[in-house]
Amino acid sequence: MFGSEENRDVLLAFLNRTFTEAGKPLLSDIILLNPYTDKDSPRDKQSILDIRAKTTEGEIINVEMQLFNKYDTEKRTLYYWSKQYSTQLQESQPYNQLKRCVTINIINFALLPNTLYHNVFHLREDRTGIPLLDDIEIHFLELPKLDEQAVSLEQGGLVNWLLFLKGVDQTKWEVLTMNEPVLKKAMNTLEFLSQNEEARRQYEARQRYLHDEASMYEAAKVAEAKGWAEGEAKGKADSKKETALKLLALGIELSVITEATGLSVEEIQKLKPLQ
Repeated sequence: MFGSEENRDVLLAFLNRTFTEAGKPLLSDIILLNPYTDKDSPRDKQSILDIRAKTTEGEIINVEMQLFNKYDTEKRTLYYWSKQYSTQLQESQPYNQLKRCVTINIINFALLPNTLYHNVFHLREDRTGIPLLDDIEIHFLELPKLDEQAVSLEQGGLVNWLLFLKGVDQTKWEVLTMNEPVLKKAMNTLEFLSQNEEARRQYEARQRYLHDEASMYEAAKVAEAKGWAEGEAKGKADSKKETALKLLALGIELSVITEATGLSVEEIQKLKPLQ
């Protein structure tokens, strides 16, 4: 819906709603760029961005969408931003040629410790708040924090775009477009893609991949928690045995050792040959 040339006006409308809510000036036009960033050397990590565009002033905008929390989101964001910023210069160009880079993260999970669905970050001095420079701007749009019951569907603006992306019921689409007419084109594109057999096949393949990936993350978390619990239990058992051995060496009665360690008399007696 956003990354194709024929829907460039849809992307522009979405960006302008995002920047308007953040108190930024509107964009007059954008140019879609190759989402693959250049590598400085063959060993460099290749960055593949979801949507990459340039404004008429030469500023770079990257829109990223994440369905699942893959963790290290903040570091991933800074890494992508730095690649955009650093690869602007050609050989022998001065640093003043560097343009502002903006990253917009649309995420389907809560990340930041507040209730705001739209957070914007810049580089500021801690005590006075003065900006170092305006070249870095990072937005986080957290869909789970947007409660459709608490907002008016008729108010327009960024909220309507995010409700659409969040998957608001299709019966409410017409209300969303009342003050956001460009949203209608995005909705038509989505409907066309859902009816196109090849696009649907690619979408379903992508969904399977995402679900498989989410399952792997969940399995890894469960395995890690299980390993931690087993290790902790083994550590406690070993500690009890070690304490029991020390008490046995001091000639302490079995009843006292049992009370002190929680081990049974039989378990303690099995330790005796290990002395």
